[in-house]
Amino acid sequence: MGNSKMTMGLIVGNRGFFPDHLAKTGREEMIQVLQAAGMDVVVLGPEASKHGAVETHEEAKRCAELFKASANKIDGIIVSLPNFGDERAIADTLRLAHLDVPVLIQATPDAPAKMTIAHRRDSFCGKMSACNNLKQYGIPYSITSLHTEAPSSEEFRKDLEWFAGVCRVVKGLRNLRIGAIGARPAAFNTVRYSEKILERNGISVETLDLSEVLGRISRMKDDDPSATSKLNSIQKYVSTSGIPQAALLKMAKLGAVVDDWMKSADVQISAVQCWTSLEENLGVVPCTVMSMMSDSLLSSACEVDVCGVLGMHVLQLASGTPSALLDWNNNYGADPNKAVCFHCSNLPKHFFKEVTMDFQAIIASTVGKENTFGTCVGKVKSGAMSFARFSTDDISGKIRGYSGGGRFTDDPLETFGGAGVVEIPEMQKLLRYICENGFEHHVAANFSTVATMVHEATARYFGWDMYAHGG
Repeated sequence: MGNSKMTMGLIVGNRGFFPDHLAKTGREEMIQVLQAAGMDVVVLGPEASKHGAVETHEEAKRCAELFKASANKIDGIIVSLPNFGDERAIADTLRLAHLDVPVLIQATPDAPAKMTIAHRRDSFCGKMSACNNLKQYGIPYSITSLHTEAPSSEEFRKDLEWFAGVCRVVKGLRNLRIGAIGARPAAFNTVRYSEKILERNGISVETLDLSEVLGRISRMKDDDPSATSKLNSIQKYVSTSGIPQAALLKMAKLGAVVDDWMKSADVQISAVQCWTSLEENLGVVPCTVMSMMSDSLLSSACEVDVCGVLGMHVLQLASGTPSALLDWNNNYGADPNKAVCFHCSNLPKHFFKEVTMDFQAIIASTVGKENTFGTCVGKVKSGAMSFARFSTDDISGKIRGYSGGGRFTDDPLETFGGAGVVEIPEMQKLLRYICENGFEHHVAANFSTVATMVHEATARYFGWDMYAHGG
C-alpha cells in the first residue's frame, strides 16, 4: 500500500485484586501481535511499573511521559485489558499524555474452563468501566468489532488493520494544506466551499492564481531540465500516440510549474481550474498532469473542487492507494442499484484496464480539438469500491459528508473519457440522501473497502456530520 511504518502506544490495564500474571502475559502477547503486524510499540517496561502495566496514578504519569517523549511518532494508542484494569489510570494516562490520536479499546475474553480466582479476567466488565471513564473525561475512542477479542485472534487482526486506517486518516488530516490553483469556474456553483470552516478544522487552503501559472510557463524554456524531465515522465506514464509534440511540451511545463509550486508552498494535494481557461490560454487540458499526481498519491481534483480532493485524500490515506474524483453521472439502464460514474478525465492510471491520451471531447466543441489534448481515456476496471464526499456547511458552520461502499462492475459501456459502472446496495436511498441534503455531483472513489475507516476517523475524531451509507 505504500504506507510508512506505524507506531502504536500501548496501555496495558491491571487491577490489583485480579491475577497479575494475566497483565504480564497479556502485555507480552499484545506486543508480539503489534510487532508481527509491522508496527513499532511504545509501552512501559516491567522496570517502570508492575509487569509494565498501568494501575496507579503514579504509573499513569510515567506512561504519559513516555508517550509524550514519542509524541511525534505515535499514530494511535491501544488500550489492552487482559484483566479488569483500572479505569482511572487508563483515562489519566490519556489525559496527561494529550496526544490527540485515535484510541482503540481491546478486552481479552475469559475461558469458561478458567473462571476461578486464579485465572478470571473480568475484562468483559472492565471494558465498560474504561469506556465510561473516557466518556466522562471527554476522550474519544474506538472499540473492537466484538466486545472481547484475544490479541492473537483473526477478529483482532482485522480490527487492528481497520484501526491503522483510522489512524492514517486522522494523522493525514492534521495540519493538511490544500493547493487551490486558479478560480472556481463560473458555471460550477456546486464546488463552492468555506476556507474558514476548513481552517477551523486544521485544514489550510493555499491559493495560486492561474495567471501566475501561465506566466511561469511562458518564461520556461523548452529545454528547461524540469520540463524535459516531466515530458519524459508523461511519455512513460501513458500512450501518447497521435498527440502533437507541442501539446505534450505544454503539459510538461504545466506539470513542472505545479510540482515546483506545491513543494515551495508545502501543499500535499491540489484542486485545479480547468474549464475552460487552460484550454483557451494554454492550449491543453491538465488531465494527464493531474492523473499522474493522483496516481502518485498526491490527489488532484478538477474544477477547483477543494472538498472533492479532500475526499480523495481521505480515501487514499485509509487505503494507501490512488483515488479519483468522479461524477455521479448517469443511470445504467433500469437497474436501480447501478449508475455510470464518469469524468472526462483525469482519473489515475490505477483506475483503468487500459488508458491512452486523447483530446477532451466535450470542451473541444467550444475551443477546438487542437486545444484539448491531454485527457486520460479508458474503461474503469472492476473491483471493490469505497466512496466519500465532504462539504462545508455555512449554515451549521461544520463539515459534513457521507461514505459507503460498492463495486465497479464489468458491465459494457460505450462512451468517451474515463467511465465505469458502479453497483451500490440501496443506491436509490443514497441518491435521495444526496439530493435532499444538497450535496455536490462529485464523489471521490477508491478501489478498497475503507468506508468504515473514513466514517470513524472523521465522525469520531473530528466531529464531522457524517452519513454512513449501508451502516
